[in-house]
This record gives sequence, C-alpha cells and structure tokens, in this order.
Amino acid sequence: MKSFISARLSAMMFLQFFVWGAWYTTVAVYMANHGMGDLTHWPYTVNPVAAIVAPFFLGLIADRYFATEKVLGVLHLLGGVVMLFVPQTSGTPTVFILLLLLYNLCYMPTLGLSNTLAFHNIQDQEKQFPLIRVFGTIGWIVAGLFISFVLSGFVEGLKPEQTALPLYTTGIASLVLGVYAFTLPHTPPPAAGERVSLGSILGADAFRQLGSRPFYIFLVSSLLICIPLAAYYNFTQLFLEATGFENIAATQTLGQASEVIFMLLMPFFFARLGVKWMLLVGMGAWVLRYALFALAAPASVVWMILFGILLHGICYDFFFVTGQIYVDKKSTPAVRGQAQGLLVFVTYGVGMLIGAQVAGNVYNAFLGEATLLTLEQWQSFWWIPAAFAAAIAVFFAVSFRDDVSKEMPAPAGTAAEV
Repeated sequence: MKSFISARLSAMMFLQFFVWGAWYTTVAVYMANHGMGDLTHWPYTVNPVAAIVAPFFLGLIADRYFATEKVLGVLHLLGGVVMLFVPQTSGTPTVFILLLLLYNLCYMPTLGLSNTLAFHNIQDQEKQFPLIRVFGTIGWIVAGLFISFVLSGFVEGLKPEQTALPLYTTGIASLVLGVYAFTLPHTPPPAAGERVSLGSILGADAFRQLGSRPFYIFLVSSLLICIPLAAYYNFTQLFLEATGFENIAATQTLGQASEVIFMLLMPFFFARLGVKWMLLVGMGAWVLRYALFALAAPASVVWMILFGILLHGICYDFFFVTGQIYVDKKSTPAVRGQAQGLLVFVTYGVGMLIGAQVAGNVYNAFLGEATLLTLEQWQSFWWIPAAFAAAIAVFFAVSFRDDVSKEMPAPAGTAAEV
C-alpha cells in the first residue's frame, strides 16, 4: 500500500512539472513568431507576480478551509481551460498576457499544494520525498522531449516550439492532472482552525528572528542575483532558435538532467565547501554560463552553448538549494516554514519579477524596430547579465561572513524549480 501511494504521488509530481515545462521553455519562441517579439518578457513577469500572490491564497484560504487534493484539482482544471484559450488570443497581445496571468494565478499555488499533499501522505519524509520529487524533474524533461520529438510529427516546415501545440499540450495535461488530483488520498487542510496573519505569510516573524548582518546580506544578494538570472529563463529559447538549434525544448532539458546529477553530488560538495563557497560557486556558474553564451554567439559555437545549458545543475542546486539549506540551518522550527516562504517571495517573486522586466527592456533596446536580434547583438546582450552577476558575486564574497554547519539537513520540498 505504501509503495502504491508513493507511485500515485510520483505520478502527481510528474504531471505537475510536465505542465510547467511544456509552456515555460517555449512560449517566447511562439510569441516571437506571432508578432509579439517585443513582449516575450511578459510571461516571465506574470509568473513571479503569481508566485507573490500564491502564499496569500494558500495561507488565508486553501490551507485553512479546503481539502488539499480538491483545491489542487480545481485549480488545474481552471488553469487547463484558461490555457486552451491562450493561443486563440495571439492576435490581441494584451488579452494573451492577461490570460497567461490568470493561468499562472491558478498554477503557482499548486506547487505548494502538491508538496503539502505529498508530505501528508508519506511516513518517512527524509527518504521518500526526494524519490517522489525527482519525478517532477523527470516530468519537466519529458515535456521538452515530447514537444521537440513527438509534436514535430504534427507540423511541417516549422519547429513545434513555434506553434501553439506546446500551449495546447499544457492545457490538456492540466485537465488530466485536475481530474487525477481528485483520486489522490484525502488530505485535510493543514492549517484548519489556526490563526493566520498577513505578517506570518510574508515571513515577518522569520525576518525578525533571523535578523543579522549575514542574513541581510544573503537576502539582498539572493534578490539581486535573480535579476540577471531571469534573462536565462526568458531568452535562452530565442537564442537557441537564432543560433540554429532544431530541438529547442529538448535541448533545454539538458539543464534539468544535470540538475539531478548535481543534486546527488551536493552532500559531497557541501561538506567540503560550506554555505558561502557553495553559493559563490553557484553565482560564478551563472557568470560562466552567460560568458559562454556571449562568446558562442557570433559563430554559433554549439559546444559552448550546450556547456552553458549543462551548467544548470550547478547554477540551480549550488545557489537556490544551498540558499534553502542556509535558511533552514538559521531557523528555529517555529519559523522554518515562514523563513522558506520569505526566501521564495524574495527570489522567485520579487527578484524574478524585476529581472524579467529588466531583461525584457534590455532585449527590446537591442531589438529596436527589428523582429530578431543579430548574432552580434546576442553577444552584447549576454555580456550584460554576466557582468551584473559577476558584480553581485564579488559583493557577496567580500561582505558575507557566517559560520554554519557543513552538514546538510534533511531535504525538503521547494516551492519551485526551473
């Protein structure tokens, strides 16, 4: 019975991230090929907006009044319906973006809900949850492979990423997950009867308790580094298209594959490097990634581009996961959940929101009246986030001083992973 429940939860995680991966790594290419090339940063703006709103929905409503599996199902059903309408509005960009906002408002709370449902229905969280959660990464990878290699059979003369098929795939998969969610084990609202304040949702108690110079420097650095990071999620797909890659979605899944490998290697590196150097290596990997993209751009050097994508394991695990571990180590059990929520709010919310707008405006400045960047312009574009990330890494290296244990705590679910 335990293995059967774990299998069902693993299927939930697979679908949860298949849904996200199917549209997130392709929508900019679709927009650029449908007259919205100067608006491709907006999907990556409305996504963090929804990430900011999600904790309020979870804390004030979902976690207090309704069974988790039912809220999960309803949100995915609503989101699926919305996404099926999105491609039909490509001629009216404002409506297109607003529908994507509505979709993300449905989707982003489900990240926390799926973690809650999984944790509630397993007994050994330390051992079982990582095995369940890895199916989310597998789902993201399969989504990219499905788009590039399966959907290509349904189009002629175009890349599937340039068509509405990935968006329709997302909508259908959302509906499937919405129905499937109602079959999952009953999970009562985890905060039923508890008093919840806006301050607790925003992590005010955690901020007060953790308030120290090292923590403030870490939090500011985390917010600032997310500004250049946003350029990767938005513009890598367009860069791959410009440099002649055929299977754009599949190529990007190399990043998630490396992420799995480096996640397994994290205890080894963490014990030897500690928090500060793990974070610095993560920041440095972002600098190297953007530098490789810039150097590769003029001649479309394939190995440099692929190496830059494969760095995702270090970029994500060494920075985001190490940050979560640092917050966990600094927190007491009473504010641990708040502290992790605060980190998500600052990074995936505020940082990515600012970053999407900054990257979009920089891209549009290069774009001008054209529809595509030249390879030389791509080179100049990538040097900007590389320099930004390098400056933040130097600031963090000089200013951060905090001695924490080099032992990794038990792994926990994250609010997002991209």
